[in-house]
Amino acid sequence: MKYNGRSDFKHGERAKIGVLITNLGTPEAPTKSALRRYLGQFLSDPRVVEVPRLLWKVILHGVILRIRPARSAKAYQTVWTDKGSPLMFHTQAQRDALAVKLADEFGDGVEVAFAMRYGQPSIHNAIEGLMQAGVRKLVVLPLYPQYSGSTSASTFDDIAADFTRRRWLPDFRFISHYPDYPPYIAAVAEKIKAHWAEHGRTDKLLFSYHGVPKRYLLEGDPYHCECYKTTRLVAEYLDLGEDEYMTTFQSRFGREEWLQPYTDETLKALPAKGVKSVQMVCPGFSSDCLETIEEIGEENREYFIEAGGETYQYIECLNADSAHIDMMAQLVLDNTQGWQPQDLALTTQTAQRAKELGAAD
Repeated sequence: MKYNGRSDFKHGERAKIGVLITNLGTPEAPTKSALRRYLGQFLSDPRVVEVPRLLWKVILHGVILRIRPARSAKAYQTVWTDKGSPLMFHTQAQRDALAVKLADEFGDGVEVAFAMRYGQPSIHNAIEGLMQAGVRKLVVLPLYPQYSGSTSASTFDDIAADFTRRRWLPDFRFISHYPDYPPYIAAVAEKIKAHWAEHGRTDKLLFSYHGVPKRYLLEGDPYHCECYKTTRLVAEYLDLGEDEYMTTFQSRFGREEWLQPYTDETLKALPAKGVKSVQMVCPGFSSDCLETIEEIGEENREYFIEAGGETYQYIECLNADSAHIDMMAQLVLDNTQGWQPQDLALTTQTAQRAKELGAAD
């Protein structure tokens, strides 16, 4: 096996700190063919769908990828903009703002990149770019506040697979979750307070998180518990009573039972219980995307209004808000304690020694 290295490597290069933020991914275009490629990669991940591989391959390629891409393409067309996919341009904006923020701490000794677990830019290409730029210490921040094997662990799997093919591995730190990180809790709560200041409050505040099969919880995945912990801490920050908010789960797939209560069924039932106005917030999503804009912002609005609700408001994700960028920067700094870019004087000494042993200039 040939390991990835650099034919033009120079031993005197300055060793930098690399920061890689990652998100789930997005198709390259809102088309049937692009969705087939994207969904094919996403749904082939055994972390995402824990079904015997042979059986799932038959179902995926024989049924799902023949039907779902066209339907998903229509949904993506409703959220696509001149800048492309919302998840893509929001994540790019986060990377750009985070790079500026971290430069205040590390100067030109830090490189910041972003990648998608599925689709482009890939994790492999992002790591390759960082390594080519001289990164020798790498911290990875998946933008999933609550840990799940289907998100955070899947990201780690992809990084680990990349590392098995590299000649020189960087010092490595992986931020697997941050559901109770105080700056994150404050950022979410202040976003809600800002919305209240402009639009007032409603009968109930719903915290909606992406769902996973209930089986994952029963087998030890902490995601369910971490979602409830985030909700509780934000509610405490906002001084909410127990009857003023609740936690629900959206985006279920397939026939087995997922985490409950389900967001859509909850919204259909609330008006009959006297709840006529609701505000929705999605703390598990770091960026607005199809699931927040179309599913929560539009589809679930219709369920609530048709059931007799009167006021439905969606509170946007943190996206590239300054409080979110400050939180991300602090989280990175907390996880790079003891790391500094290599001193330039040391790189000169290294280069001289390598040259004496026959290395190229």
